[in-house]
Amino acid sequence: MPAHLKASIIGSSVSIPISKERLNLGTWQGIYLGEFRNHGGSRRLVITITS
Repeated sequence: MPAHLKASIIGSSVSIPISKERLNLGTWQGIYLGEFRNHGGSRRLVITITS
């Protein structure tokens, strides 16, 4: 499927720095979700915190 190829190019994970219980992003940085399916289903979010 085209979505598998796009996902392999774009990637499926992200690392987000957190400082003092807030996202530590720069002024022009943001987080965006790119969905490549026509009919989306339910999703499961997995968060791993390391220190």
